[in-house]
Amino acid sequence: TNEKLEAHTIDCQQMNDCAIVLPNQDNKWLSFTNYNRKERIPFVVYADLECILQKTEEDDDPKLYQRHQVSSIGYYVRCNYDASLSGYRSRRDTDCIAWFVEQLKDLAHRVKAILSRNVPMVELTRDEREKYNSATHCHICEKPFALDDTRVRDHCHLTGRYRGSAHANCNLNYKDSYTIPIVFHNLSGYDAHFIIKEIATAFEGAINLLPINKEKYISFTKHVNESDDKKWCNHVQLRFIDSLRFLNSSLDELSSFLNKDKLRIVRSEFAHLSTNDFDLLTRKGVFPYEYVDCAEKLEDTRLPPRKSFYSSLTGDTVSESDYVHAVSVWQRFAIRTLGEYSDLYLKTDVLLLADVFENFRDSCIKSYGLDPAYYYTLPGFTWDAMLKHTRINFELLTDIDMIMFIERGIRGGLSQCSHRYAQANNKYMQSYDPSKPLSYLMYFDVNNLYGRAMCQSLPYADFRWVDTSNFDVNVIALDLPKGYVLEVDLEYPRHLHDAHVDLPFCPMRDKPPGNRQSVTATCNNARVTVFASQKFFAS
Repeated sequence: TNEKLEAHTIDCQQMNDCAIVLPNQDNKWLSFTNYNRKERIPFVVYADLECILQKTEEDDDPKLYQRHQVSSIGYYVRCNYDASLSGYRSRRDTDCIAWFVEQLKDLAHRVKAILSRNVPMVELTRDEREKYNSATHCHICEKPFALDDTRVRDHCHLTGRYRGSAHANCNLNYKDSYTIPIVFHNLSGYDAHFIIKEIATAFEGAINLLPINKEKYISFTKHVNESDDKKWCNHVQLRFIDSLRFLNSSLDELSSFLNKDKLRIVRSEFAHLSTNDFDLLTRKGVFPYEYVDCAEKLEDTRLPPRKSFYSSLTGDTVSESDYVHAVSVWQRFAIRTLGEYSDLYLKTDVLLLADVFENFRDSCIKSYGLDPAYYYTLPGFTWDAMLKHTRINFELLTDIDMIMFIERGIRGGLSQCSHRYAQANNKYMQSYDPSKPLSYLMYFDVNNLYGRAMCQSLPYADFRWVDTSNFDVNVIALDLPKGYVLEVDLEYPRHLHDAHVDLPFCPMRDKPPGNRQSVTATCNNARVTVFASQKFFAS
């Protein structure tokens, strides 16, 4: 009707700046499909770089304090099925970034050659044959076998290891990944700025960006598509990801959470060390970043004095105990130059990052059956873990008016800066005034407020419009399996204004005069979108 068209036009102009492409009836269901991500990515690279902090010249931009020049880079290749293919390499010179990119290119071609082979399945043991014959569920999709399903023996093409009984179609799609994740800690905020140009231009292949803005990227992927073998239909992708987007703490703090027996990668690279030396190496180290303002200082044959470890970011130098630790490392590892100290510092950081993220992968695979190395961020991993764990089938909305109806109810969180002040008056106070009314202060907090909200029911399917002429909100029970989203006219009684003025109920998105749209909490009458469980507003 014309009335509905006018209402739709108003909403559409306010809420949408682009053309909308909606799913149709054939593809409106969303469920977990990434079963191949149950299998570990066979190769992962962990990397870090170190920089010389060059002082700026007097005629440079006064806003510039230092120029960061990459002095060294190190990386560790982790192969999950063959330890002989794992290892650490590094380089310290002015061409280290170009060297690193060339190393990744060579690794991509070696990995492609490995993935192109198909190792025959090892003969099954008696126990494996019995499990195959008695299997009732596909080990990939975890769904039961139907009587007419074609069942096959799934095996790892890299090792020949039997993995389980599977549907034929599941087995065909359960392929090894041609993606090699390259993991930096704080890639988005730091390391990406130094390597992305070389990654993009050093050799042929498209590059895809997942940007936050023009300067910061969540991830970027380089396609290594040059090869003499034209029969290879797949090409390796070098995907750079940020471990900070999975584990949002400093590397020192993350590594401190691990017991020493969990640092298996560090131990493998320093197998000759005694327990005391290993503990010395894996303790938080320090480096005189601002002292090293030119490459020549890396040739120093003595550890700089403690004052040279000063940081303008913290406004202080390292503690006495940290400096003593640095001296002990220098002496126990027979370090000859500050450059060698930097190399050891870099290697330790790379290996600790590898151990931290590998332990994280182990934990996620054990708990959720998914490898986080396939994902760009923790929210992406969590979304797939939810789909897999709940086995939910989401219905995607195909009606644009339903979508805008729901969007009108998305308000966001109320945020404000409050200067709280309250004064008690009772006999326990030094300022007690018996002529004034007695008053006490008590601070309340709600535990797990966000977690409790996430445990509430959410709509997932069977969306339809309801005829309001036959609808009575007062007869809806809050614990029904079917819920309602309502658009209501909220009338805020004047006798409640004074009592609610500090924190009015039902905040909403609004655009105050001369300001941008934001979440506001007022005692004004308004039209709002609410869930039926919020009908206490009517009481």
